[in-house]
Amino acid sequence: MTTLDREETRATDGARPGDGGRPLPLKLAVPAALLAGLALLVAFPPYGLWPLAPVGVALLAAAAHRRRLRAGAGLGFLAGVALFAPLLEWTNLHTGYLPWLLLSLLQAGYLALLGAATAWVSPLVDRHRAVWPLVTGVLWVGQEALRDRTPFGGFPWGRLAFSQDTSPLLRLAALGGAPLVTFAVAVAGGILLALAWRDWRSPAGLWRPVAGLAAALAAVLAAGTAVPTGVRGGGDTVTVAIVQGNVPRLGLDFNAQRQAVLNNHVDATLKLAEQVAAGTQRRPDLVVWPENSSDIDPLRNPGAGERISQAADAIGAPILVGAVLLGPGEGQVRNAGLLWRPGSGADLEQLYTKRHPVPFAEYVPLREIARMVSSEVDRVRSDFVPGSTPGVLDTGVATLGDVICFEVAYDGIVRDTVTGGAQLLVVQTNNATFDVAEARQQLAMVRLRAVEHGRAALMASTVGVSGFVSPDGRVDGATGFNTAAVVVRQMRLGDGRTPATTAGVWPEVALAALAVAALAGAAVLRRRREVDPG
Repeated sequence: MTTLDREETRATDGARPGDGGRPLPLKLAVPAALLAGLALLVAFPPYGLWPLAPVGVALLAAAAHRRRLRAGAGLGFLAGVALFAPLLEWTNLHTGYLPWLLLSLLQAGYLALLGAATAWVSPLVDRHRAVWPLVTGVLWVGQEALRDRTPFGGFPWGRLAFSQDTSPLLRLAALGGAPLVTFAVAVAGGILLALAWRDWRSPAGLWRPVAGLAAALAAVLAAGTAVPTGVRGGGDTVTVAIVQGNVPRLGLDFNAQRQAVLNNHVDATLKLAEQVAAGTQRRPDLVVWPENSSDIDPLRNPGAGERISQAADAIGAPILVGAVLLGPGEGQVRNAGLLWRPGSGADLEQLYTKRHPVPFAEYVPLREIARMVSSEVDRVRSDFVPGSTPGVLDTGVATLGDVICFEVAYDGIVRDTVTGGAQLLVVQTNNATFDVAEARQQLAMVRLRAVEHGRAALMASTVGVSGFVSPDGRVDGATGFNTAAVVVRQMRLGDGRTPATTAGVWPEVALAALAVAALAGAAVLRRRREVDPG
């Protein structure tokens, strides 16, 4: 007999009058949990079937409802593995199976906590059915708030909000950011569950609650269409060029081709300058190169600096370079966005150092312990040092909000640039060690950030996908993957703040506090049942 079998037997044997029924039979609950994870998976890019996200939420909640805590956790873990193992498959393409396996299991552990929490609140939602969708929503927000911050700063990949890049719910980001979008998706899932979890053998008198729930579901899904996007702008526009230079070959060894990668971006910019001179292309006011476009430190290597100056002087516009800079200490490096001006070179006052380096990829926490698990951690020879200030860069033609790679997934890092005066959002990234699925998942996050803060945005990648995003989340000029490309577009500068920018973290705090209140309310009901089992 499996652990879940034993938990199911105890849950069934312990059923008391007034419990409101039994949980789903285990032979249905396990497939429901697995299907929940798969439904959530295909809601994300590259599949993009966003309506299946609420379905996944409903299936997981149904599987864990009225179960003992360990059984709920086990079912949540199954759903988490079904979601995260394929969603994060791109992490094993060039690093081996161990990092992918460990990361997937860690992320699945948070859905295990969600499954246990869902089981815990069962008495509350059975007693007050009207709150079932709301409780489902706040539990999801609480789970994501925890997962986004722990351990080592968290890993927000796979948030429900990031599955809604083509959904009308995306517009809710302008009111409450990613937490509000997640809440709306999970509430929709809770409504689906409340609709399905009824005794359909006695249809008399059901039409009113069913009609009410159906109307509520329609209202949630339509809510985003009523939210205006964008903020006021001064009418000024800038012409921006994204240079996607590509790499000689995908994989971790792109670092061994540092000069070739730099040359690719220089040569593509020189070609753009020729097109400008010939009148076949608009002259850009700003050029954006991606993360790792110069892994040779141009501040210490004269040859690298000369090549970048050649490109900037030819195009006659500042270039935002993604550079790896040595120091400040021995064995330390920085992942930076550095503005390079024509005629004068590096502008050290307009330098952003990545604030959230990726653990076990850009630095190794607890290296001695990690080495006991796998010697592969020593492939990270130099630890990236985090920066301390937001990426607000004044180019002279526009103030940029620069974030680097995975930082786009973190709410506060992006918001800090907007409150610091950013008129455009820029995401510099390097997808050469991943695949097109990862790149499209990242672009979905850029779309949410553009709506959230009412700013035009762009993503510049070494290999793709690069593209421009308008403040309403539409993508323009998206490039292919593993190819060289240059895209030039006009972008409108934004100012002011959306409600989400103004509110900051507080919508998430409020929803997470409601999750704690729901858990506490369930604890009170459980205690009362123990005192008065009749």
